[in-house]
Amino acid sequence: MNSKTLSGDAIRRFENAADYRKRFVIKEQIDKYFPNGKHFVNEAEIFSTLDTAKKKTANDPVRIREILAKSRRIETLQLDETADLLQVTDPDLLAEMGETALAIKKSVYDNRIVMFAPLYMSNLCVNRCTYCGFRCENDQQKRRMLSMDEVKQEIEVLAGKIGHKRLIAVYGEHPETSTDYIAETIQTAYRHIVESPKGTPVGIRRVNVNAAPLPIEDLRVLKKVGIGTFQVFQETYHRETYEKLHPAGTVKGDYNWRTTCFHRALEAGVDDVGLGVLYGLYDWQFEMLALLSHTHDLEKQFGIGPHTISMPRLEPASGTDLPETSPYLINDEIFKRIVLITRLSVPYTGIIVTCRERPESRNACIQYGITQMDASSNIAIKGYSDFESEGHQEKDRQQFVLSDTRTLEQMIAYLGKKDIITSFCTAGYRCGRTGGCIMDALKTGKEGKFCKINAVLTFREWLDDFASADTKAICEPVINRELAEIEKNLPLFSKTVKEHYDRICNGERDLFF
Repeated sequence: MNSKTLSGDAIRRFENAADYRKRFVIKEQIDKYFPNGKHFVNEAEIFSTLDTAKKKTANDPVRIREILAKSRRIETLQLDETADLLQVTDPDLLAEMGETALAIKKSVYDNRIVMFAPLYMSNLCVNRCTYCGFRCENDQQKRRMLSMDEVKQEIEVLAGKIGHKRLIAVYGEHPETSTDYIAETIQTAYRHIVESPKGTPVGIRRVNVNAAPLPIEDLRVLKKVGIGTFQVFQETYHRETYEKLHPAGTVKGDYNWRTTCFHRALEAGVDDVGLGVLYGLYDWQFEMLALLSHTHDLEKQFGIGPHTISMPRLEPASGTDLPETSPYLINDEIFKRIVLITRLSVPYTGIIVTCRERPESRNACIQYGITQMDASSNIAIKGYSDFESEGHQEKDRQQFVLSDTRTLEQMIAYLGKKDIITSFCTAGYRCGRTGGCIMDALKTGKEGKFCKINAVLTFREWLDDFASADTKAICEPVINRELAEIEKNLPLFSKTVKEHYDRICNGERDLFF
């Protein structure tokens, strides 16, 4: 199959197609998740909670420390508790909140950050989101979808030259990029094994997916082919703003269909889901409480909260000035506050901060408990194999513009200097530690032990297969310290870990716990 490009007319002819909308907006798969007939995001309650919090004494140390103690117990906060944290201005209390957030992250996820890369499969889209470079009316965007041969070419760079093992595959919403296409690209990514520069076999071990909301039947198809986390960003939870930014007559214009996408995923057996808000579209404090309301409802109805929470914010995109003119844009200080309070509010979740952010912003957020980052990222369609130099961007081939263009090796060296281990672990997915299983393990601190072991093993692989001598010199002390901690704190595992580690040093790959 060759790469496909579509004209604007070909894209737009699906824009208001009733049959397409009917296929992907199924009322029976919405209403069932509103047992009392009311949406789980109660705007009046959120505004009232924020108003009440603003009238309180903002820096009550007794109240704030009670809330922090609850976070340390790895319990999801209530709306009023998070609203009270949002009002804190006292530097000492803010510092205490930061210390608590980092302590929680280390307790749940240990001293590691997982690395991944985005792989954009297509920029075809039937929607008209006013802030997005992919929207169908944007004639500046060069439209394209990857063929399976081109997916392989991208994997050859991502896995064979850079060293990534985990992807987030991203798809626009369009008939050409159907569920069958998504499934085929996932299978292609898994099956294409290549060689590292050292000649060892390498490949992609986990494909997470960022796609449009799907019906239960389609999600079951993706479950069968081995989807990891299913990620959908709500963009904004404020209904009036959502409807303004996502015009009626498009699939994405249906607020209720989008907000129930994870309910369908969990019912379909896709039990790792990833929430996200696009900060800059509406008031950030409202968005935080609305996302927390979404978390509460998933916990209530399924006993499983979000495996990850992402916090993208508006970045420049082709064909729109909204990312520069929105009245709700946030600065770096507010962004750091969002990361911090998200860690405290949903203490078990993974927190993702991507290359949308400037290097300085991402570096600062590490201390507040983020768990996943991307690097060597290229979000142009076929960007990895088309562009020889990492960091190259073409605005009219991508959804938005990246701010952090550091390579994977540069990121790993930076983290190594901070005594943080880089992990490429995907073992949890393949060992069945997903959904309710991983939620229990995260809340009790058990998962962090497996994470440490698998982080060490996968980091050893990467260092041997891809690292320069300078990067090895930075990271060897980090990995040796982690091995010493395993021997000291996990004596039941230490012998087997050492055996696996030695086998990896001798050229074996993909050994995990």
